[in-house]
Amino acid sequence: MHQDVENIDVSKFQDNLLDWYQHTKRELPWRKNQDAYRVWVSEIMLQQTKVDTVIPYFNQFMEWFPTPEDLAYADEEKVMKAWEGLGYYSRVRNLQTAVKEVVEEYGGEVPSEKKHFSSLKGVGPYTAGAVLSIAYEKPEPAVDGNVMRVFSRILNITDDIGKAKTRKRFEAILPEFLEDVRPSEFNQAVMELGALICTPKSPGCLLCPVQQHCEARKQGVQEELPIKEKKKAPTAKEMAAVVLKNEKGQILIHQRGEKGLLARLWEFPNVEVPAKHSRPDVLSEFLSKEYGMTVEVGSSIQKVQHVFSHLIWNITVFEAWVTGAAERIEDCKWMTLEEAGHYAFPVSHQKILELQKEREADDGWI
Repeated sequence: MHQDVENIDVSKFQDNLLDWYQHTKRELPWRKNQDAYRVWVSEIMLQQTKVDTVIPYFNQFMEWFPTPEDLAYADEEKVMKAWEGLGYYSRVRNLQTAVKEVVEEYGGEVPSEKKHFSSLKGVGPYTAGAVLSIAYEKPEPAVDGNVMRVFSRILNITDDIGKAKTRKRFEAILPEFLEDVRPSEFNQAVMELGALICTPKSPGCLLCPVQQHCEARKQGVQEELPIKEKKKAPTAKEMAAVVLKNEKGQILIHQRGEKGLLARLWEFPNVEVPAKHSRPDVLSEFLSKEYGMTVEVGSSIQKVQHVFSHLIWNITVFEAWVTGAAERIEDCKWMTLEEAGHYAFPVSHQKILELQKEREADDGWI
């Protein structure tokens, strides 16, 4: 027995947790059919994203791509559009790449062996543990921040959960709890407990089915755990973006590069504005230099803020018109606002698009 669980009645803990889960578990679409592909898609979506947000995305995604084959050979633009708004877009690009390998190398069957499944692009230890345990009843731990929070409190572990060695500690502990139970039920029960009861702030200890096992509660330190070093405050950047129109009234959109933040998503032309510089002047110079266009920049029409984990974009949006020849067309497209709605934009630029549609509808343009 692992030394961290010597003081806990594991069997009683399992019984208390699983009995609670059976009576209170939420009806979620990915639980209706624990097919490995569906479970995999749901687990990728749920990374960094709340359940309530994921549900409509999951339902639409499974409607568009119900089988691994449908996703493997789908047009990337359609896949990105299905993910639009969920963020962390590398997740879905990696998922499509991995699913294509499943189709081509494993006949469309998601591998049930850890070494094979873990070799797929974007599949880390947590995803492997979650999918293999839920879909195939493999006794694999699924250790993420949610699970580490729960067991930090249950076992009163004060190691920083942001460190790799702490994750490894939990990965060594959890197999003790997976003995003599259905791994799918146990891992989902822990996830449910972390989502509904053992929450990051103000945990609902009085309602907790395993409160009698919780060492942190016994010592009154449950709200101090888990230990995690605070992140640095995000850096704010002042940006200027432009709804640029040609003589046909079409707008210009640009596709971001292959790598980096928001790779391959579409956006309105935009540029970072240095302190104490005029936004219209910076935009004009940027469009001339990068796009080979002479433009007339109008007044600002809206402001949009987007907050990433490490970065804040404060975007002032302008309207502008091309007044000369356009030399640079690479990675850009001219189109109507309605046509632009079929392309995948980051959230901040979705807002720009929707607000522009509203402006033009009010003006009787569309």
